[in-house]
Amino acid sequence: MRSRQGHRRLALAAACLVTVAAGTACTAPAVPPATDTAQVADAVPTEIPEELMAPPATSLTREEDAEPTAQAAESGDDSETRPTKWGPLSAADRDLIKKVRLATLWEMTIAQEAIQRGNSSRVREISREISEQHHALDNEARDLAQKLDVRLPVRPTEDQQKWMADISGRSGRDYDVTYVKWLRLAHGQIFAFIGQVRGSTQNTLVRTFAESCNKAVLNHQRLLESTGLAGPEAFPDPPEV
Repeated sequence: MRSRQGHRRLALAAACLVTVAAGTACTAPAVPPATDTAQVADAVPTEIPEELMAPPATSLTREEDAEPTAQAAESGDDSETRPTKWGPLSAADRDLIKKVRLATLWEMTIAQEAIQRGNSSRVREISREISEQHHALDNEARDLAQKLDVRLPVRPTEDQQKWMADISGRSGRDYDVTYVKWLRLAHGQIFAFIGQVRGSTQNTLVRTFAESCNKAVLNHQRLLESTGLAGPEAFPDPPEV
């Protein structure tokens, strides 16, 4: 029985991902609470596995940008700063675009689910705003990726998929608490990285994008905290001093 439920939850999470590009809501049936098997991991992975990335010529990149530049090929695509007409594009700049897209792939999807399945009206309310703002950020990331020739992820990491399954496998107040925990943790981890990129980037497009990200992620943290469900596990470790 447990195996069948696990397969059903993973299938649901995969189906929800299809709605990301279209920006439509994903409705999930109520299921019994699951044991807390998802583990806390880095919501901002240092390296994004190649198998999560889109091939060079897809709907996420312009056809004319499908072939990497000579400099990109020599540098392994992500190891060096590239010149652009909007200013130098560093590896960190490109990483921000990729990681915001990666975050959207699971956070927008699960927020759309929470609009329908959230136990409290507050969770349903904030989920709608989070979903809408992630949709806007995703459009910005896609546009930036086209202009700057950056390949984007097409599906969440294994850890992110586990978090989605952990949330989807719960119901009632337990659903809300688990939802707030994973989203607040993820937003808290990427928030610091956004500030680092905004402080260091010399690319004017990335500066604007980082400011949009900062505004949205700060708002999402406030929204999630406003539920009163963000316990100690919902916050990343404080920085070392």
